[in-house]
Amino acid sequence: MDERNKALLNEIQAGFPVEPHPYRVIGDRIGMDEREVLARIRLLRKEGIIRRFGASLDSRRLGYVSTLLAAKVPPQKFDAFVETVGACPGVTHNYERRHEYNVWFTLIAPSLAEKKRIVEELIRQTGVDILELPAKRIFKIRVDFRF
Repeated sequence: MDERNKALLNEIQAGFPVEPHPYRVIGDRIGMDEREVLARIRLLRKEGIIRRFGASLDSRRLGYVSTLLAAKVPPQKFDAFVETVGACPGVTHNYERRHEYNVWFTLIAPSLAEKKRIVEELIRQTGVDILELPAKRIFKIRVDFRF
């Protein structure tokens, strides 16, 4: 990776300019023109170096609620359960764990009532009990990779 790509990656990780020509502003900050910034971002995405490009929103500040959920899913229901959970709007990710509760997932909803409704619907659809693990404290770790 060349020094110009490193400078670009450092610049776009945080403080992305919200204005009509953000890539021009980024380019001005690191000595590139807008076309070069866009071309390099396209290439870095194509190469898989940039996996996701978008905003990270604080759901709590927007009035949403979130929770961590866990389920004991029998092997014969596993694939169907994961598919149902993964297709559910508001589920940000789900993953398998080597644990009695073998599927864990997070859910974001616009209200406590909607969160409860969604969890109840998932239980009804899958026939699997779901354990809610509400946060007692919030730990948010910001990760920027400096090159």
